[in-house]
Amino acid sequence: VTERYAQLAAPAAMEAREPLRDLRSALRAVLARVRGGGRGRGRAGPGRAEATLRWLRPLSAFTEGEPGEGREPFDLPRFWDALGQTFKVTSQEATKLSLAFSRPPLTSAEDCRKLSEDVQNAILAVATVYYWLPKGQGTTLRKMVRDATTEVVEGMIQLTETILSAPLESLSQEQLISTGGVWEACEQVSNLPRDNQAAVASALAVCLGVVKDALEEMEHALVEGQDPYSDIMEDEELGFRGNRDTYWSEADRKLLSSCMGLMKASKACLKKVLGVVKAYGKADSPEQIAQLDDLADIANEISPSVDELALSMYPPMNQLAVRLNAAKLASVLKKVLEITKTSHVCPPSEEGWVQFLSGAVDHNMNKIKNFTQGQL
Repeated sequence: VTERYAQLAAPAAMEAREPLRDLRSALRAVLARVRGGGRGRGRAGPGRAEATLRWLRPLSAFTEGEPGEGREPFDLPRFWDALGQTFKVTSQEATKLSLAFSRPPLTSAEDCRKLSEDVQNAILAVATVYYWLPKGQGTTLRKMVRDATTEVVEGMIQLTETILSAPLESLSQEQLISTGGVWEACEQVSNLPRDNQAAVASALAVCLGVVKDALEEMEHALVEGQDPYSDIMEDEELGFRGNRDTYWSEADRKLLSSCMGLMKASKACLKKVLGVVKAYGKADSPEQIAQLDDLADIANEISPSVDELALSMYPPMNQLAVRLNAAKLASVLKKVLEITKTSHVCPPSEEGWVQFLSGAVDHNMNKIKNFTQGQL
């Protein structure tokens, strides 16, 4: 009986789910628009493409020209209230959509169309409110809101695709996970930083965490002794490591000491900058907001620069590559310190540590240059 039901229901199910395919195309188009691209992924037929473009028209008023500019005065508390509400509605629509396709009887084509329209309207509201936020409120803050918006749209696309690929009316594990994914993405709105000062502090904290991890990893490798690969490079027959490329020479170790000094200066720099941004950072004027964004942009370069240096420090060490990567990191750190010193987050009482860390960077870089002079 179940098999016969499935055979009879299959064509009806395909027809009932057709609005979900339109929904998926529309959501992909919104995702591309929010990300800053031109078109959504995938191909749609002429009718579906036309419907998607028609549906996206309300967004054009926000996405053409400077986002969030040129309209009524921006009200930050009102923005957060509206964004929170749109995320909440989207979460509810995801639940309704998932429930409708979780058990018999079959959802009718008309009901599916209504559900799809409700999801479309919820996502359009999320994207529209995101576009209320002007770049003048801070590019760091705006990127975090954009990422949260993108995650919600991606989650809804995933849920739609899961339902489309599921066999008839059955609640699969994948559908449960996808529904939970949308809920989780929608709940993130309550954790978003409320202004650019909080956004930049959050971004700096992430950078600091990554740099701490890289430093601890390298310290661990050094503590293990002459051979950082001792646990995996042992020769089974000979009983010792025959590959000297896995060792640090004495010359390497002298160079390593100064490289570690530079990595420690990176950690100290981020920790201090995070401290003054929390203590003195403000987002009350365009100048203050722009200074915070400048700090976040250059500080974002510290973590990848530390990683590149750390990777080049492992044996077999190419000392010239180490010198080049160290010079790049030193340059980034000097820029961070310079931007910090000239911004509103650094009153005269804080200039001492800026000068101290700048000297520490120069000291370690000069030692690295001296150790690697023969490599040039």
